[in-house]
Amino acid sequence: QVQLVESGGGLVQAGGSLRLSCAASGRTFSSYDMGWFRQAPGKERYLIAAISGSGGTTYLADSVKGRFTISRDNAKNTAYLQMNSLKPEDTAVYYCAAPRFRFRELVTDTTLYTYWGQGTQVTVSS
Repeated sequence: QVQLVESGGGLVQAGGSLRLSCAASGRTFSSYDMGWFRQAPGKERYLIAAISGSGGTTYLADSVKGRFTISRDNAKNTAYLQMNSLKPEDTAVYYCAAPRFRFRELVTDTTLYTYWGQGTQVTVSS
């Protein structure tokens, strides 16, 4: 029943920025963590950012720390991923996701994310 829809992907030059959005529906948005994943060709999908329901706790993978920022606007049922200083190696399909259940701590285990958006392509050219 939960639906997640990403938008904001596209083609950008190295050093540029993109802002991805994830619109959620189907349940109480503010009660659940949200995560952003990416999958490059030939690579496994992995978590790059996560944010708690309230927005008070965040996680960033080392590969994007200092360049990406995760945020959310619960009034709009939307999570965001601001991507700055993009590199060609950031090229991937980006997915937003949400866990089915609430947990005591921020969800960083990929297997616990059960609701997924369709993905949006981000291509960074050199």
